[in-house]
Amino acid sequence: MNTHTALFYVFAAVLLFASFRVITARSPVYAALFLVLAFFNAACIWMLLRAEFLAIALVLVYVGAVMVLFLFVVMMLDVGSETLRTGFWTHFPAAALVGVVIALEMAAVLLPGFRLTEAPLPDAVALKLGNTKLLGIEVYTKYLYPLQIAAVLLLVAIIAAIALTLRQRKDSKSQNPAEQVRVRAADRMRVVQMKAVIEAPDGVAPPAAAPAAATAGDKP
Repeated sequence: MNTHTALFYVFAAVLLFASFRVITARSPVYAALFLVLAFFNAACIWMLLRAEFLAIALVLVYVGAVMVLFLFVVMMLDVGSETLRTGFWTHFPAAALVGVVIALEMAAVLLPGFRLTEAPLPDAVALKLGNTKLLGIEVYTKYLYPLQIAAVLLLVAIIAAIALTLRQRKDSKSQNPAEQVRVRAADRMRVVQMKAVIEAPDGVAPPAAAPAAATAGDKP
């Protein structure tokens, strides 16, 4: 076993452990941190496979931006672990079935690559262009339609997430800029005329109320 193979097994073992802890950690913050660790080890494995662009993109986009955003959202929401685990065992059979199906699909796709006895040797054109340019040519020529479909799915997911979280809060004190622009001076202030009230000086009792006038039916 050479150094390259030993590093692959180390990074793969840490990746599997971090992935397992993502779904078993009680705290959402710990789960997000384990997910950062899993992404970092996946980037190291891609570096061993000479996919430098994918490794750097994974570190910069997911570890550096997405997961930091997840941590801020989790800490701001302050979601309790008991609330997250409500109904866990009820949905566990369906989740386990979906997980097994995904694992079998990934195995069917990845196993043919492990049957290769030797790694394919790059030709002179590939060595001249580099990994990043070759990846761009493959994605935007051979896999253009799957890329467009993935982009549309991500756009739909973004719109759905915004629509689900956009709710009118009753305790919010937000203002409508359109109403502020259309407002007039008469709507902002109203002048009300009131009679002047003179307060009695200190030590002087207020005058007593006048007795009511006797009506015609009252007796003297």
